[in-house]
Amino acid sequence: MESNLLAAVALMLVIEGILPFLAPSVWRETFRKMTEMSDGQLRFVGLSSMLGGILLLYLAV
Repeated sequence: MESNLLAAVALMLVIEGILPFLAPSVWRETFRKMTEMSDGQLRFVGLSSMLGGILLLYLAV
């Protein structure tokens, strides 16, 4: 179980690093726009991300 969790965290870090590595200006602009969002909008983005992850996990298992 611990090795699966570690592998999942490692994969998350790799995926999150792709955009800043390939297109730093796009990543910077996206991050700037996110800092201007309201709390409700950020919560919606977070919720959508979590639900998408749960759906992918369900489909993968």
